[in-house]
Amino acid sequence: MLDGSEKEYTEYVSARLPALRRMAFLLAGDEHRADDLVQQTITTLFLKWRRASAAQHLDAYVRTMLVRTFVDEKRLAWARVRLFWQAPEPPPVESGGAEDRQVVRAALARLPRRQQAVLVLRFFYDLPVDEVATALGCSAGTVKSQTSRGLATLRRLLGEPELATTI
Repeated sequence: MLDGSEKEYTEYVSARLPALRRMAFLLAGDEHRADDLVQQTITTLFLKWRRASAAQHLDAYVRTMLVRTFVDEKRLAWARVRLFWQAPEPPPVESGGAEDRQVVRAALARLPRRQQAVLVLRFFYDLPVDEVATALGCSAGTVKSQTSRGLATLRRLLGEPELATTI
C-alpha cells in the first residue's frame, strides 16, 4: 500500500480492534484463540484493503471476515493440535452472574462452529437473519435452522430438556 491507504487501514483497525476482540472472544471462548482470530482477520484485511475499503459497509465486511475465519478454523490441521502435557485444570468457577456466563460459554463451546457463530451474531450482536446469512455465506433458512438446533442443544446442555423438545 504505497498510496497512503495504509494510514486509513491503521486508523480503521485501531478504532475497531476492541470490538473485533470482543466478537472473537464470544465466538472462540478463549482470549488467546480470540487474539489469533483477530490477528488472522486483520492480516487478511491488510492484504485485501483496497477491495474492503470500497465496501459499502466496511464493518459488516470485516465482521464477515472474522466469522468466516472462525468457522473455517476447524478445518485447518493446526486447530486439532494440542500442546499440553496434561489436560489443563478448568478455570475456577466464580460466584453469581459470572458463574452463569461460564456455564453458558462452556455449553456454547460444545456446539458446532456454525451454530456458535449463528447464536453469537443473532443474540449477542442482535443481527437480523439476512445479515447473518450474508456473513456466513448461506441462506436465511439455514440460519433459522442452525439457530433452532443450536438453541435446542444449548437448552439440553443447560438442563432444560423440556424446552429443548418443544422446538
